[in-house]
Order: sequence, then C-alpha cells, then structure tokens
Amino acid sequence: MSTFAIGDIHGGLKALVQVLNKLEVTEEDTLIFMGDYVDGWSESAQVVSFLIELSKKINCIFIKGNHDVWCEEWLKDESVNPTWYMHGGKETIDSYDGFTAAEKSEHLTFFENLLLYHLDDANRLFLHAGFTSMHGVVKEMFPGNFYFDRTLWEMALAMNVTIDKNNPTYPKRLQHYAEIYIGHTPTTNFGIPTPMNRANVWNVDTGAAFKGKVCAMNIDTKTYYQSDNLPGLYPDEKGRN
Repeated sequence: MSTFAIGDIHGGLKALVQVLNKLEVTEEDTLIFMGDYVDGWSESAQVVSFLIELSKKINCIFIKGNHDVWCEEWLKDESVNPTWYMHGGKETIDSYDGFTAAEKSEHLTFFENLLLYHLDDANRLFLHAGFTSMHGVVKEMFPGNFYFDRTLWEMALAMNVTIDKNNPTYPKRLQHYAEIYIGHTPTTNFGIPTPMNRANVWNVDTGAAFKGKVCAMNIDTKTYYQSDNLPGLYPDEKGRN
C-alpha cells in the first residue's frame, strides 16, 4: 500500500494521466491531491470529470486550492471573480462548453466537498497552501489561509535547518506535525523543477500552471514522478503567464 501526494494540475489532464501511468497505482493505494485542479490549460472541466471517476476506483483524498474556490463560486451562481478570470478562469469557463447542467451540478458537489486539509494517522499534514496559527490548523482563525497562505513556505525556506526540532527557537507552526505537504507556490519560482524540502515541509507543486510539470511523490520513500512539461503537451496553448 502506497500513498502519493500529487501537486497542482491546473487543467493539464494529459500531464495527470502521464503521471498516474507512471505510478501504476492499485486499489490498495491512496492518492492525495493537493488542490488547484483547474485554471491554466484547456482541460479543467475534463480533469474534474476524470478525478470523479478515478475516485470510484481508487481511494482519493481531494484538498481545496484557491483556484478551486473561484471555480466553485462560478459553478454555483456564475459569478466571475476578475482575478480568477485573468489567471486561468477564462480557460476553465471555456472548458465547460458542452457540459450539461447535471454535469456542472456534479462538479459543484465535487468542489463543495473538497477538504481544507487532511491529517493522516502518522501525523502528516496535507494542505494546499499553509496556515498561520502557531497552535496548528485546528486553531487557524482564517480558513482562507489553507488555500492562500505563502508564509508557511517562506518561513521554511528562510529557516536555519540545523536547528533541532525541540529547540525553543524552532517555529512552533512546524512542531505540530511529522511532515507537512503543500502545493500552491511553484518550485519553479526558485529555479527548481522538482519537489523541494525545507525542514519538515515538502512542496510538490512543480509548476504545472506555467512551464513546469505535474508531480506525484510517494510520501514514504520520497520517490517522485513527473509528467512532461505542460507546454509540450499543449503546444497550441500558453497556460498561465
């Protein structure tokens, strides 16, 4: 039995399928999706349909990303967040062309049921972005931080990694969990095309929204699998810029 954390997809169905084929998952495995299923490439609606069907065959845990929040709002009442529209929302709206009202309703239910975070039996935390409470996710006062916050990752990047976890100067946010897995901030922002690890935080967003790849990591072995670069899979598209 293996558990895989899968980074941001951003409408790149072809990349997602590539990665899943490399994993060779079985019915005993668990897939934890870190959010941002939509916005960027042309197959956002198709990604959601694919994930709904996949979850009927394999144990899937779906985390909510900020782009998923915007898409949920649009599916609910057709409200278009201007920021969303400029950052992949237009492509997502276009991808729903030809979808029936029943199919859109099924997708809305999918988005409404997404988790803000997941904590497993080994005290490993999975969430899209971060949190700010020094007391951990259960004390987070602003739920939007789970899918918008970047300070958790920024803090991890700035840390002196030689500090022992039991040292009083060690960030209290990180002391609550054995490991923390996130997406949201592409590792390609730092010139790194693969997953990044700082302290006990693992970032598995390897830039699929832009010129990077969809990534899946085995959380026990830390072996990771990646798709081709998204622009190569969608040569007639620009993705998010």
